[in-house]
Formats: sequence, C-alpha cells, structure tokens
Amino acid sequence: MSEPFRYLMRVRYGECDAQGIVFNARWGEYVDLAAAEYTRNLFGSTDPIATDFDCRLVKQTMQWRAPARFDDVLELRVRTTHLGTTSYTTVTEIFRHSDRTPLAECETVYVCVLHNTGTKRVIPDRHRRLLEVGAPGVIVDHAGALPRA
Repeated sequence: MSEPFRYLMRVRYGECDAQGIVFNARWGEYVDLAAAEYTRNLFGSTDPIATDFDCRLVKQTMQWRAPARFDDVLELRVRTTHLGTTSYTTVTEIFRHSDRTPLAECETVYVCVLHNTGTKRVIPDRHRRLLEVGAPGVIVDHAGALPRA
C-alpha cells in the first residue's frame, strides 16, 4: 500500500501549554491545516467558488497517544475512509516525524454544502472520485524538514 497524503508542520512555541507540550485544543487546528492541504491537492484550491466544493465539519473524535513539544516536526497523514451521499470521513494520523512515534489519531466527518447557502448537498461525482483516490504519496512540507532536491 502506498503512503497516504502527508503534511509536515513544525510545532511553534506559542502552541505549547504550561506543561511544555502541545495544548490539547491545538490538535484540532493541526488536523484542519492538514485537511486544507489535502483538499487543495485534490481539487486544486481551497476556494469553494473555484472548486464548487464546500463542506462543514460535523463530528470530530481525537485520540491522543503521546505529547508533542516545541520545535517537533509533526507528520499528519490524511486519507478518506468513508464516502456517503452528502458526507465523507477522513482519518488523520499524527506522528513525530523524526522517529515516527504515533502521537494522535483524529476521525473527522464533513458534510458537503452549497457555498452560498450552507444547505446540505450531494457530493458531486468529480469530487467523489478525487476523495476516493486521495493523494497517495503526496507530501506538503511546511516544516522544511525534507532534503531539497
């Protein structure tokens, strides 16, 4: 099986709490950043007008396994795991990039909506096909962690 879509980011100082670890509320933000890059890669943009695709988060479940700290590079692996008529589910697995330690896993359910009204709609066939395939092997590196070619 090929690698799923991967997003690399670096933990910033202000994202850590008094314990010196990433504050729990930040993990949802990390998942959202990875989801934006995933859909940008799939659809060519995150602009709902340009892509004719908009969605709303309706459920998110996070399970933590280990903490992350300032300056850690996180690797978020995103894949689509379920496609319904109007909704889809992604799983984002978060690892410490340096040693591949599993840190957290997040399941997110989105519902597809019309961008101008927010009314629920059927996932368009074009988007459905792209979500089914995902973006295997694609890496977006916002951490500067990978060697330059």
